[in-house]
Amino acid sequence: MMLKKASGPLKLGAVSLGGLALFLWPFFGGSAPPAAASLSIVLGMIAVLAFVEVATRQLDSRRFAILAAIAAVDAALRLVVVIGIGGWSPIFFLILVAGYTYGPSFGFLTGATALLASAVATGGIGPWLPYEAIACGWVGMAAGVAGLRRRSVPGRRDVLLLAGVGVITGFLYGALLDVWDWTTFYRGTPDFGFVPGLSPLVAAARFGKFYLTTSLLWDSFRAAGNAVAVLAIGAPVIAALSRLRSRFNVEVLADPVA
Repeated sequence: MMLKKASGPLKLGAVSLGGLALFLWPFFGGSAPPAAASLSIVLGMIAVLAFVEVATRQLDSRRFAILAAIAAVDAALRLVVVIGIGGWSPIFFLILVAGYTYGPSFGFLTGATALLASAVATGGIGPWLPYEAIACGWVGMAAGVAGLRRRSVPGRRDVLLLAGVGVITGFLYGALLDVWDWTTFYRGTPDFGFVPGLSPLVAAARFGKFYLTTSLLWDSFRAAGNAVAVLAIGAPVIAALSRLRSRFNVEVLADPVA
């Protein structure tokens, strides 16, 4: 049991380090990594995390069924509402509540697989996909970290906490995805465009100006939409997932005596 608990942060840390490299290259490198290589690496990291979760029995058949169901529902939602209101999309709600209920690793896998499934369903496969998968995984992971101190019986505090996470991750997700937009569509734009070879501080300042100018208002709709969704229907969904979780947590304390 202690090994399982200790391996959780290590697994997520390794995957997150790979994701950070993808987002930080514009501030430290001069050229983008090949899109095909980035997608292959990200898919490989997600697959390895899922394999380790299965090997350590953190992702059993019942949790896998929930993971698949959420990915399928989010894919269907994205087909119906591709963008939503401003930058908001309904796919974030289930990622947030699943992460909050089942923990950071499950939250990361839920976010990443839901995004990948919805990308396949909508034909949204392209060089932006690795950025979306990692960023969406981090949304679920952040909700999982917030849920580590959740109450056994979810209440108003849990809903308010998760709504706050929804606001923060709404802005964070948008800022992360802007790294790809900034380096792809705004290369060399005066004042705030991406210019290869700048010092990290100058590049960060230009990106900050780019984000404030082009994306802050758009991301405000995502942050507000996440909060409204959680406040409106978060309580019953968290309660339902918590009841399922309690049924899953059956452990054998000792081997029977022969």
